[in-house]
Amino acid sequence: MKDEAITELFAFIKSGTSPYHVVDCCSRKLKQAGFLELDLKDAWQLHQGGAYFVKVYGSTLIAFRLGEEDGPLHLATAHTDFPCLRVKPLAEVPVRGYGKVNVEIYGGMIRESWLDRPLSLAGKVVLKTEDPYAPNTRLVDLQRPVMTIPRLAIHMNRAVNKGVELNPQKDMLPLMTMLGDNLDEKYVLSCLAEAAGCPKEEILSYDLTVYPWEEPCLLGARNEFLSSPRLDNLTSVKACLTGMLNGTGKNGLSVIALFDNEEVGSRTKQGAASQILPMILKRIYSKMDPSGELYERKLAGGFFLSLDVAHAFHPNYPEKNDVTNFPVLNGGVTLKMACSQSYAGDAEAIGIVSALCAEHQIPYQYYVNRSDIPGGSTLGSILSAQLPIRTMDIGVPILAMHSARETMGAADQTAIEQLMNVYF
Repeated sequence: MKDEAITELFAFIKSGTSPYHVVDCCSRKLKQAGFLELDLKDAWQLHQGGAYFVKVYGSTLIAFRLGEEDGPLHLATAHTDFPCLRVKPLAEVPVRGYGKVNVEIYGGMIRESWLDRPLSLAGKVVLKTEDPYAPNTRLVDLQRPVMTIPRLAIHMNRAVNKGVELNPQKDMLPLMTMLGDNLDEKYVLSCLAEAAGCPKEEILSYDLTVYPWEEPCLLGARNEFLSSPRLDNLTSVKACLTGMLNGTGKNGLSVIALFDNEEVGSRTKQGAASQILPMILKRIYSKMDPSGELYERKLAGGFFLSLDVAHAFHPNYPEKNDVTNFPVLNGGVTLKMACSQSYAGDAEAIGIVSALCAEHQIPYQYYVNRSDIPGGSTLGSILSAQLPIRTMDIGVPILAMHSARETMGAADQTAIEQLMNVYF
């Protein structure tokens, strides 16, 4: 029987088919809980005890609660994007009656895992209006399988089981339709127009994610595993959102920042390397202290949890893990460390999070890269370089990270959500 955290995660993953849909889903949940939406272009009227959120270009969201009394800054982040295929402009590619779609690779996806899967499309469509500076934007999700990337048969590539390098421009273009005699058909635009409820001539542009059209599921002899697309990083987004919605803290400032573009480096106007979060924090604290000193003091005394998935111990490749620190599925929240500061925690931060977990009976474990295998970096290392605040990187451990379908322990989502509830 699925627990509440898993049931809600399944629904969240099904809805979060593009960064825009992730933010839209979070926005609706925040509004239902009484959070007031703000606009970056407006003057803000903030009140002690108030709860607010702001969307940044549709794919990043920052939400916060202002405590009724003075207190510390508690910040948590995750990212709304995931490795995928993105549709290029002029996307129709006719080949001898077949209709393919011109795409590019977004992030460090495991290309082979995307072959022979039912695929769909989601994102935003930008439509004409009378004012060129104010186009109309609509979210679209086809919510049905419309494409696939067929694998070449083994008879035509006898060396396929020795490994195949997939060229992004040649081998990764999805098949969408059969054209017959109409080789000039705009089949991608036609699908978008139908989904957006408009003539295709009104479509100015789009930002579309190709996503696996597959359901999350539990698996294992005792349903101890969870298999799904987009565990990286919707598990963390969901945990941040749950902590913010359930948080009962009455003092200080509680903030979640859900950033786009982590998978491509975060150096965008809505990414963690931008000035958007420092700007918003300064804006909040300036309402209490126009001098700016309060903002700097709160950073110095605050705490920041950076949530992203961790590499679980792989039973087929034990040599890939550190010899003493190897998180396992269902082992609980993973504390991620690196002396290079690619994970941004320090000894005090580790002590704080492990003490919180121990006090509230939340299972936890450690991850450190094997010394001869460099790991990736996180929002924690990127953002804490701009915000000098004590930071700890945490997440749920998963297998097959950046595959079209990933695997985690069914109990781990409950653990990380319990920690976020405690944190806020």
